[in-house]
Amino acid sequence: MRILIKNAFLVFEDRVARGDLLCDGRKIVQAGGVIDAAVDKVIDAAGCYVFPGFIDTHTHFDLEVGSTVTADDFVTGTKAAVAGGTTTVLDFATQERGMTMMDAFRKWENKAKNSSCNYGFHMAVSEWNEERIAEVPLMIENGVTSFKMYMVYDNMRLSDGVMYEAMKYLAKEDCIIGIHCENDDIIKARVKELKAAGKTSSRYHAVSRPNVVEADGVGRLMDAAYLAGAPAWVVHLSTREGLAIARQARERGQEVYLESCPQYLVLEECMYDAPDGAKFVMSPPLRSKADQEALLSAMAAGEIDWIGTDHCSFTMAQKAAGRDDFSKTPNGGAGVQNRAEIVYTRAVKGGYFDMVQMGRLLSTQAARLFGMYPRKGVLRAGSDADIVIFDPDAPHTIRAAANLHNCDNSPYEGYEAAGRARDVILNGELVVENGKLIAAGKGEYVHRERCGRYRQ
Repeated sequence: MRILIKNAFLVFEDRVARGDLLCDGRKIVQAGGVIDAAVDKVIDAAGCYVFPGFIDTHTHFDLEVGSTVTADDFVTGTKAAVAGGTTTVLDFATQERGMTMMDAFRKWENKAKNSSCNYGFHMAVSEWNEERIAEVPLMIENGVTSFKMYMVYDNMRLSDGVMYEAMKYLAKEDCIIGIHCENDDIIKARVKELKAAGKTSSRYHAVSRPNVVEADGVGRLMDAAYLAGAPAWVVHLSTREGLAIARQARERGQEVYLESCPQYLVLEECMYDAPDGAKFVMSPPLRSKADQEALLSAMAAGEIDWIGTDHCSFTMAQKAAGRDDFSKTPNGGAGVQNRAEIVYTRAVKGGYFDMVQMGRLLSTQAARLFGMYPRKGVLRAGSDADIVIFDPDAPHTIRAAANLHNCDNSPYEGYEAAGRARDVILNGELVVENGKLIAAGKGEYVHRERCGRYRQ
């Protein structure tokens, strides 16, 4: 199908320009200027911005957390994602202890069938030994070139020494490891103290994981990466202290990549005191306005590389497991559908940065690092026809009931958004029209190349 988008503000890597865009089948064939061509469909995008399809670098669909499974699987989660303008998600395939990485890959490949947006995988590893190392070439062959390790959670936690070894090895392969940075021992000690004092409500989740707990983890990562001569990738950065440590690492010449999330730009720790405070229990926890300002300023300065959601949804019934003990509340929240509209409202309308930087944070830089550029992440002849038409003048209130995720709550409930994704083209096909999903199940696996380490 040939689709012509007319009268748009096209968001390129370095500028916004008025013009048209032509797709022929699965590719963009022209971006910019006035296009007159015979086509199957014309979309009038007057007053709207056209972006390369958004990429969510951080989702957890169909994830088993103990005996609990997230509310969203790939079917419901990717419907919500594409409705919000996300054309590619990178989910975390989890290699549990005793499982091979290839088994985890195949398991997630099966989970992802019938996805409504494109998808790829980071490999979350719980072991690093000769057997796992031997699988790395197979992962690369299958298009998995990014990995994850945790400093927390008993079933996934790895030591700093193991992370050092893994980073050193993978850097030689132009692969990267994202690290969940927190001090697990301090968290456990604080949880024990709080519970002994009868402080068990949701608000104490944040108290158990103060800013310095994340900052400690970020510092340990930076030191290990420095000694390994490897890139450092901090997932879901939430604090100004962690940001300061990352800045120091860059000042001494380190290659550092930073990811943050919408919740750390608009939600505050005081929300844990609400009657439904359990829905805000996630890790890292919500922070202060000062942390929000630090992150937004860093995004404006180009210091933060991309924004993922960490979508890991649980129903209120599932969250109720921690009614009398915050440490038993499953961690995570729904957000995959609302990322772009929140970033636009809070940061662009708020005056922190422009549409060009929004495109970099939601698409281009993720495509560059994670081996998808210039196939994705850019409006360019020859690039994939994954395209978002974003209406900047579409005020609406975010409601869980109106989202397509399979979760009965949203941490953003009641948030007044100023704009939204209007139309979405996926693999050359119009799948979202006027905000409505009109074609589900069209997602495909994205085979990624080695990482494009643009901060080297």
